[in-house]
Amino acid sequence: MRLSANLGFLWADRPLPMAIRAAKSAGFDAVECHWPFDVPASEVAAALTETGLPMLGLNTRRGQPGENGLAALPGRTTEARAAVDEALAYADAIGAANVHVMAGFAAGPEAEKAFVETLGYACEQAGDRTILIEPLNHYDAPGYFLQTTTQAEAIMDQVSAPNLKLMFDCYHVQLMEGDVSNRLERLLPLIGHVQVAAAPDRGTPDHGELCYSHIWQVLDRIGWAAPVGAEYKPGGDTDLTLSWMAAARGDRD
Repeated sequence: MRLSANLGFLWADRPLPMAIRAAKSAGFDAVECHWPFDVPASEVAAALTETGLPMLGLNTRRGQPGENGLAALPGRTTEARAAVDEALAYADAIGAANVHVMAGFAAGPEAEKAFVETLGYACEQAGDRTILIEPLNHYDAPGYFLQTTTQAEAIMDQVSAPNLKLMFDCYHVQLMEGDVSNRLERLLPLIGHVQVAAAPDRGTPDHGELCYSHIWQVLDRIGWAAPVGAEYKPGGDTDLTLSWMAAARGDRD
């Protein structure tokens, strides 16, 4: 089992280059982040080179305070495209393979039209990089445009770009739709990244409603080979929450 540390949550109390080094020391195989833009890309790239860890991906900016992305906001096309350009440029500078384009708080046909158009632009600009979209649950992100994998499938059909993929976060999917094992298998051709956390508390992936010993086996059976992103809230010192890693790897080694 290969694992990626999501540094938006893990070691979030440290500067990003230090968090990358901490992830290496903890035995992670890769890292990913949320919004690294305040850190010079050269510093992040240096830490990645030093540790040998790949950076799997980052998010587009949220927008103004209280917003959670721009891509599905009608009338905000210029800002949404600028956010895409910024994220792709940063990804290029640090060698990140994926950019998650955040939809934002919106609803209705005009929001869908805006999202499809922005995603089409992002996919055209991405080159050999992958554009990700992620359904978010309506408890943590009430009013977020993209909430289910079913909705994501419909959006992806409209965009019809080979480099547009689904970020399948088991935590969000469990809270909104359930049936995580079958959805992983059915949606495998559309999935670009998998993330894990306990449901419903978003803690370490070793308790709660989801049986992760089973999820690891499902991922193995369907042939998922990329690192799985640990995007959980440690609730304190990250280093004290990592015992689940040995169990996850032991289930599949």
